[in-house]
Amino acid sequence: MNDLDRVNGDWEFDAAHTRIGFSARHAMVTTVRGSFNDIAGNLHVDTGTPSNSSARVILRVASIDTRNKQRDDHLRGPDFFDAERWPEITFVSSHIEEVDDNAFAVTGDLTIRDVTQQVVIPLALIGIETDADGKLRAGFEGTRRLQRRDYGLEWNVPLDSGGVLVSEKITLEFEISAIKVS
Repeated sequence: MNDLDRVNGDWEFDAAHTRIGFSARHAMVTTVRGSFNDIAGNLHVDTGTPSNSSARVILRVASIDTRNKQRDDHLRGPDFFDAERWPEITFVSSHIEEVDDNAFAVTGDLTIRDVTQQVVIPLALIGIETDADGKLRAGFEGTRRLQRRDYGLEWNVPLDSGGVLVSEKITLEFEISAIKVS
């Protein structure tokens, strides 16, 4: 049985072993990385009829973590994500297709704040293994660049050099560990 046969079925994200994060340029000279520590997600995979496959992801904005409390509080506030008004970032797939061996294009609606945009997220199936508890586990990884202004994340500070404090393009980073539930 190959990995694609084993991936068919329903999966839940293992939040303790999943990282959904981002990176951005700061002051045009360094990269700052962060992630969301409170995440939930599930997948339904049907390799025989890919149009029946689906994915759903929920990130709790208040759980943002860049290893700097002041920056995290700023990101949670109204200048960026405004966690009080919009406590979740969601992604709901509309189409999943295999585009190469163990490589998938996951198309869906990404909602940040009050803005929903359709995006395609490339994901690679890293592997499938039975873990120490006897659970079937699958790993997926991928990245996707977005324009943060497309989602109402407008705040910035111009620099004397002509650049800006926070890059307009943000890279989303996906390292997903999912456990098969059926």
